[in-house]
Amino acid sequence: MLSVSRLNAFYGRAHILHDVSLEAASGEVLVLLGRNGAGKSTTMKSIIGIVRPGAGSSVTFAGAEMAGRPPHEIARAGLGYVPEERRIFTDLTVMENLEVGRQAPREGLAPWTPERLFAIFPNLGRMRDRPGGRMSGGEQQMLTIARTLMGNPRLILLDEPSEGLAPVIVEEMANAIRQLKQEGLAVVLSEQNLHFAARVADRAVIIEKGTVRWQGTLATLEDEPEVKAQYLSV
Repeated sequence: MLSVSRLNAFYGRAHILHDVSLEAASGEVLVLLGRNGAGKSTTMKSIIGIVRPGAGSSVTFAGAEMAGRPPHEIARAGLGYVPEERRIFTDLTVMENLEVGRQAPREGLAPWTPERLFAIFPNLGRMRDRPGGRMSGGEQQMLTIARTLMGNPRLILLDEPSEGLAPVIVEEMANAIRQLKQEGLAVVLSEQNLHFAARVADRAVIIEKGTVRWQGTLATLEDEPEVKAQYLSV
């Protein structure tokens, strides 16, 4: 579903990503691991087009090249993005926020509806008419994911979905990600929380200083404490 090859990215003259390569398949959860500032969020922003990839970079999604295309075109192609900052419309209700994200159904995918989303995020179903600004941080995070799913994406990028959430909300978030996998979506998330990642992800890519340092399954990573100590310990 997603193939990233030799992805380079710059902020001004600063070279942030160095030949990052990764792949994600339908029905798979891939996690980008690394310390704060390692380049995980920049990788996601480059995939979705918010940060323009450097020359020679390739981002292939569902068989089509996306590198260099604007974010709205990439989103319309079926690639969803949930930023770390959430960015809901605080004056709009839950239902109104969901309507903002609606796109036409995609061939081969069951279209997302509010009712289907409320089955995954029951809290949202109990506050349909509540303005986004009157929701907790965890509820806003759920709403952001639900709004993105209303675009019927084939792949969804989740930037630090568990950060700053209460443990009970983190558990609900893990359940939601596992359900998205069962729906056949490709899920790519960035995380610093290895425990959370191990509960939801199939494979991991470790990024340090904008460079891929390790790739493999979460089970393999558990058997390599030296890798965790070198790249993931605080």
